[in-house]
Amino acid sequence: MEGMKAITRTRKIGGSLIVAIPRELVIEEGLKEGEVVEVKVRKVKKDFFGALKGIGPMTKEDKFKGQLEENE
Repeated sequence: MEGMKAITRTRKIGGSLIVAIPRELVIEEGLKEGEVVEVKVRKVKKDFFGALKGIGPMTKEDKFKGQLEENE
């Protein structure tokens, strides 16, 4: 059985990184303190879709800015 998945943040404690198991996952899996669990680690890629919302379209001036001026 695969089990449930959750996305959580790492936190630093001393020289180690820890992750907390979300409450919903603890309840669903019936986990208790001291039990041995398997943890798979995979870095989540950030999705920046919509991060630049409100910025207008690029103009000709924007496209060539810094390229047309003479270098000093």
